Amino acid sequence: MNISDIIEGFIKDMFNEEEDYVEIQRNDLAEYFNCVPSQINYVIATRFKPSQGYYVESKRGGGGSIKIKKLNVTKSEYLMHIIQNIGDSLTSHEANIYISDFLSYKIVDEKEAKLLKVATSDNVLNISKDIRDNLRARIFKNMLLNLY
Repeated sequence: MNISDIIEGFIKDMFNEEEDYVEIQRNDLAEYFNCVPSQINYVIATRFKPSQGYYVESKRGGGGSIKIKKLNVTKSEYLMHIIQNIGDSLTSHEANIYISDFLSYKIVDEKEAKLLKVATSDNVLNISKDIRDNLRARIFKNMLLNLY
C-alpha cells in the first residue's frame, strides 16, 4: 500500500452509519501522515470524486477545511453514473480504484471484482498501449452494464 491508499482508507473509515459526511482539516491530516498538504489534495481529488459516489466541499483558510459527503444513490444509478463518466480511456490503475470502491460499497462481490480485474488487466490486454486503455474502457463499461 502506498501513502495515498492509506490516507484514502483512513478517510473512508471516518464515515459511520449515522453521518453521511466527514469534515477534515487538510493540514492536520497532512501532519498526522507526515506528508505535504498537496498529498491530501491529491487523494481527495482522485479518490473522492462524484463518479465514485462523493461530493467534496472545500473551505479556504484556517488550515483548509474539507467536507466529504457520501452520495446516496442506488446501485443502478451509481453504475450508470460510472459508465457515463469513464470516457474513452481507462488505465489499469483507474479500473482497480473503481473495483476497490465497488467492493467497499458492496456494488460487487469478491467473485465479480476478481472477474472485472482479470478482464481489464494489462496481462490480458497485452496489446499496444495506444489502444489498450481504450479497449479496457469499452470492456469495463460493457461488464458494468451487465451488472446493472
